[in-house]
Amino acid sequence: MKALRIAGVLLVAAVGAWLGIFLSGTVRAQIGPVETGMTLRPAWQGETVVDASPLGTLSFRTHSAPLRLRVTLENIDQERARMYLEDPRLADRLPDLIVSDLRDGVQALVIRSLLCAGSGALIAVLMVFRRPMYSFVGLTASAVALAGTGAAAALTFRPQSLVEPRYTGLIAAAPSLIGSAETIVTRFESYRGQLTKLVANVSKLYDTMSGLPVYDADPTSIRVLHISDIHLNPLAWDVVRSLKDQFNVDLIVDTGDITDHGSKPENYITDDIGKLGVPYVFVRGNHDSKLTERAVARHKNAVVLDDRMETVAGLRIYGLGDPRFTPDKTTYENNDPGYLLRYGQEHAVRLEQTPDLVAVHDPGVGQGFSGLTHMVLAGHGHNRWTKVWPSGTRVLTQGSTGGAGLRALEHEEPTAVQASVLYFDKETHRLQAWDDVTLGGLGEQSINIRRHVEPDPARMILPEPTNAPSPTGTITGATTPTSTSLWHQGQSSPMLQRSPTEGVGNRMRILSPHRLAA
Repeated sequence: MKALRIAGVLLVAAVGAWLGIFLSGTVRAQIGPVETGMTLRPAWQGETVVDASPLGTLSFRTHSAPLRLRVTLENIDQERARMYLEDPRLADRLPDLIVSDLRDGVQALVIRSLLCAGSGALIAVLMVFRRPMYSFVGLTASAVALAGTGAAAALTFRPQSLVEPRYTGLIAAAPSLIGSAETIVTRFESYRGQLTKLVANVSKLYDTMSGLPVYDADPTSIRVLHISDIHLNPLAWDVVRSLKDQFNVDLIVDTGDITDHGSKPENYITDDIGKLGVPYVFVRGNHDSKLTERAVARHKNAVVLDDRMETVAGLRIYGLGDPRFTPDKTTYENNDPGYLLRYGQEHAVRLEQTPDLVAVHDPGVGQGFSGLTHMVLAGHGHNRWTKVWPSGTRVLTQGSTGGAGLRALEHEEPTAVQASVLYFDKETHRLQAWDDVTLGGLGEQSINIRRHVEPDPARMILPEPTNAPSPTGTITGATTPTSTSLWHQGQSSPMLQRSPTEGVGNRMRILSPHRLAA
């Protein structure tokens, strides 16, 4: 009889605890910029459910204890979300903030559920048996049961379940629409491998074709690979490595915007710099931060130039970081051409030596050095162009070696991947010629290598007139290339077509119409 009474007390306590948890309500929690509601319910199988109404739900078999954690996405604080996106310091802290907010929310939910379950068990036993002693037994039993359930949930937690969600509702179409991560990675790696081979093979062909180049590069010349605006595209490193090896370059000059927001999580993009095996000269772009500079500088072969000059591979190079930091919306960003020109001029007048080469991010800043050096390298516009200023200084503005990063997805046609190889005389340190390399954007397999010869490498450099206009971006130059086109279709043999000589340059183009599936 006593055993039956104890069993009855435990049963009533369990029912009371269940009702207490059920009636405990929802705990509101701010997780980063997302406002959520959290509830804990008894269930036959343990799981975590993320309710993204009206799109549907995602379910995760996170634990084996008979509890269901439901997280409802109720609202997004747009102001807070914008703050996280625009402030790199907050973006760096976002992962830790989310973990902290989630932990606080779950702790509040657990405490609330325990109190409600205990109260439910106590009240239920007291109402049925009307004896305080039985109520105490029921409360103790429910507390032990809940503690055991919580311990079971913690011990059986499976982190790998977070990458294996079950979809319900409209969101169930997501995997079929975007494809699995494994398929996407496989296709990207296939494109990466084919494009790298294409660069290597065409570069070798270009190097060995006698009669094609008007300028025969001196083996002792200093070869500089100019890249810019990688914008977090890891594919750029495959291109850089291939061009570095095939053209046997002596150093690489990166004119900035290696990242998008200059935040700490983006520093992974600099990891490949230390594997290149040649000096890597870097100047900060308007999307790079001082944090980015330090991440680049950690590599032994890196030379970070920010208002300083250093001799690298025989060339005296001066570099100046961009005066703006575009992601920081809390400060005024001055894009006035006059301001950029004056910024360059203010630093140019302080130079104690004449540089062989000046590297900046914006050509507007570079014009401040016009007449003080024979060569300025820049980037910023994602559109390659060159011109000779009235002073005799040539500016070469590079396109995007990263195909403008994720910006490449904003247009119908993929953004081209661009870089240039420059040949400097070892004795005079003057530019003799340069090769512009253009590769098809994401999903395309094409390459265009175009050689330009500097018509007057020894020209005089004169001070720039004070009323000189800022660069317009018009593609002009002192060379009109001769075109020699090489067409490659599929696996067929290439055909060589020569056109009459029109100038002092030459061009080779390899095209393949095949595209990889996106």
